[in-house]
Amino acid sequence: MTVDVVMDIAREALFLIIKISLPVLLVSLAIGLIVSIFQTITSIQEQTLTFVPKLIGIFLALMLLGDWMMTQLVEYVDVLWGSFSMYIRR
Repeated sequence: MTVDVVMDIAREALFLIIKISLPVLLVSLAIGLIVSIFQTITSIQEQTLTFVPKLIGIFLALMLLGDWMMTQLVEYVDVLWGSFSMYIRR
């Protein structure tokens, strides 16, 4: 296995991590922004106010997108293990 192959595997894995985590992070960011604007408008400065809406939003995002996330991971692992014989050549 050459350094180029290892770098390709690492690059694909990092891209997959970013692609899978992006929807959940965007949901958390959007909810945090909305709650922040609400806190600014109403002058409520409670730090724990963002926790519950973010928790619910992330839970819902994982429920809705969990199947897609697992499909992406399984496809990556299938390709990785399917090419295993190519990786162990000298």
